[in-house]
Amino acid sequence: VQLQASGGGLVQAEGFLRLSCAASGTISSRNVMGWYRQAPGRQRELAAYISNGGTTNYEDSVKGRFTISRDNAKNTVYLQMNSLKPEDTAVYYCNFRPLFATGDYWGQGTQVTVSS
Repeated sequence: VQLQASGGGLVQAEGFLRLSCAASGTISSRNVMGWYRQAPGRQRELAAYISNGGTTNYEDSVKGRFTISRDNAKNTVYLQMNSLKPEDTAVYYCNFRPLFATGDYWGQGTQVTVSS
C-alpha cells in the first residue's frame, strides 16, 4: 500500500486547511485510515481516524475543530481542520491499517504550520 498525502501549508491562527491522502496498491476493504501528527520534540500522536464503515475517533484537543472523512471508492481520506491553533503545528502523517491482515502503512508526512 502506498499513501500520497497533500494539503499542508502555512496558515494564520483561526484559519483552516484540508489534508488529503490517497491510498493505492492492494487495498483491503476492511480498514482504518487516519491522521497522526508529530510536533518538534514530541512523540507522534493520533489526531483522528475513520474506519471503512465510517466510525470515527478524535484526539481530545481537535474535537469540534477537525473533521475526518473518506471516499471509499477513491481510497482517500480527508482531514478538514478549522479554527487552527499554533499548537496544531506539526508534521501530519497519513496512516492505513487493514483490519484483518497485518500491515501498518504511512504516508510521507505533510507540514502544517499555524502562525499566531
